[in-house]
Amino acid sequence: MFEETPQSPDDQPPGADAAPTGRLFGAEVNRDVPPAAPGEFGPLACGPHAIWPPVVLAPMAGVTNRAYRRLCNEYGAGICTSEMITARGYRMGNAMSRLLASGDEGEFRSVQVYGSDPLDVGEMVKSLVDDGVHHVDMNFGCPVPKVTRHGGGSAIPVKPRLLARLVRAAVRSAGDVPVTIKVRKGIDDSLITYRDSGEVAQEEGARWIALHARTAAELYSGEADWCAITDLKQRLSIPVLGNGDIWESWDALRMMRETGCDGVVIGRGCLGRPWLFAELRAVFEGREPEAPPTFGEIARVMDRHATALTEVFGEETGVHQMRKWCAWYTKGFHGSASIRGRLARMDSLDEMRTALAEIPEETPFPLHALRVNRAKRGGQQRVKLPEGYLDDRNDDTPPKSPHTPEELAAWEKALSGG
Repeated sequence: MFEETPQSPDDQPPGADAAPTGRLFGAEVNRDVPPAAPGEFGPLACGPHAIWPPVVLAPMAGVTNRAYRRLCNEYGAGICTSEMITARGYRMGNAMSRLLASGDEGEFRSVQVYGSDPLDVGEMVKSLVDDGVHHVDMNFGCPVPKVTRHGGGSAIPVKPRLLARLVRAAVRSAGDVPVTIKVRKGIDDSLITYRDSGEVAQEEGARWIALHARTAAELYSGEADWCAITDLKQRLSIPVLGNGDIWESWDALRMMRETGCDGVVIGRGCLGRPWLFAELRAVFEGREPEAPPTFGEIARVMDRHATALTEVFGEETGVHQMRKWCAWYTKGFHGSASIRGRLARMDSLDEMRTALAEIPEETPFPLHALRVNRAKRGGQQRVKLPEGYLDDRNDDTPPKSPHTPEELAAWEKALSGG
């Protein structure tokens, strides 16, 4: 699901970066963006919880597990949401589903649920609430072909009555625990669904709706359409969160000022950069953030991250999961290309430490890497839907989802990126 982007600028010579005048560190587009004024932004309401700063770590398959959430929480994220977990797999006791839904002691537990059957969703949410979860998010934005061709993910909002049944089932089972939803603009430019989704969210009791301002066909290409976030905010009384193209803390302020949204969702911008949440907290509290860490400091963050992954998933799986993170953490550093191939094949944390030691600790974070796409392949796609799916958009019949243990295992692997 994630892959390194080949066109990313790597190995630019030292000194190639220059911060804009008057800004400690940042891109030219944010030269004149001031930190938040006192009282300019308030906490994000999440049921009985007041979230500060109004910043949510986006649920990302294969990314936002306990190990990474731990780091992002430490750096000051408002809410850190788990990766997408299938309702049927969770109900059937799938070991990986249960592990991904677990949290650290004392963590504000935010779990994202994926399901296309109201019965599965309702039962999973009830179980999560009984287990002490604080917040349930629902995924209606996944653009992965294996999901949409079965009528799931971003295909569900095409049928508002089905969407309503799913949200209703979750809200009823959740009781006082807040339920929220995350969507995309639509399938493509000819089939926009976010307005209908907003109405459903509001009518069925969702506490907020988060909008990734791209269609499923766009994947992660081009620029996010922040105007869609503005439009949705003007239509609804429940909070609206914006998602798309927040690479720096200043981008979050620009989005909230331009769109009027109530909070932001951070996805690709924080891959290999958990300290982005410290920068976000700083600007929301009216402070200029510190410059990003040097390579030596990043290497120590990587060591903590890798160790946590092995604690959660075991030595072999944890190290293998860390391979992709090594590419994201080192992206753009002068000389990093020479070690990245070895990091992509590493089988132990000692191999990682040895490779990272080849880059001088004092090497500063490269400015040109701030807005580099560290993952999520670009380009567009033709969204795959079930045959005849668009014949009756009022149909609220749940689409077929994986049922057998073998189907569930294949499904979970596809969603997590393998």
